[in-house]
Amino acid sequence: MIVAGASVQGTAHLAAGQGCQDAFKAVDLGGTAVLAVSDGASSRDRSALGAHIAVDAACRLLSEDIPGAEERPEAWTGWVAGRGRRVVEEYLRAVAGVLGASGAQDPGALAATLAAAVVRPPWVALLSLGDCFGTLLTRDDRCHLVLPPPTAPPPFLSSPGAALRLRTFVVWEPELDGLFLATDGCAALTLDHPSVRQLPPDAGPLPAEGFFLGLAATLRENHGDAEPLRRLLSGPKAGRTGDDLTVLCALVEGG
Repeated sequence: MIVAGASVQGTAHLAAGQGCQDAFKAVDLGGTAVLAVSDGASSRDRSALGAHIAVDAACRLLSEDIPGAEERPEAWTGWVAGRGRRVVEEYLRAVAGVLGASGAQDPGALAATLAAAVVRPPWVALLSLGDCFGTLLTRDDRCHLVLPPPTAPPPFLSSPGAALRLRTFVVWEPELDGLFLATDGCAALTLDHPSVRQLPPDAGPLPAEGFFLGLAATLRENHGDAEPLRRLLSGPKAGRTGDDLTVLCALVEGG
């Protein structure tokens, strides 16, 4: 598995003297990869810490007791649903510890979203809360927006009832070539309006094939060196969003 990721501070955050409030983490288990990206709420001073807590909890819990590639769908769906609940619980436990040490009370001070995945071909197990999104690549050079960004204001891991609002699901794809996760600041760079493909607006955003397929080819050629990805996230088109930008991927070797 080729794993690569990069995070770039948004131009608006830079101008306001804010640090990057995105976080990402990956665990490479050989033929399996665990990925997590998180976007801290820009209006909360400690959300960067919340984002790091989120990706740490997700990667640790999703690396345990992963079903085998030969398991039935119900084994995968049950596992990721249970892990999703535990990720929210672990995040809240860690946040409570941080707040207890500081004397604060509101967990929203560390508000963050989360998207995480386990990639074990032919399976991809995903969990999501908030506005991060995910794109799956197949060997026929196609991109599939398997985790679209929400249309309504997103909840955070610290929101009341977060565990009940968490999305978990699995994808079985024998032609799996890779998976990308991204924070919402990357939408302008990585998603196309449906009119680009002569589709009506209600078709929703579509993954920008030039971005994903070109980047995947580059990362395969350089064996996962993330510098080309970092340059893309620092370019003029990306900079117009003003938000922090994070992209993380796992590519199936030999794809």
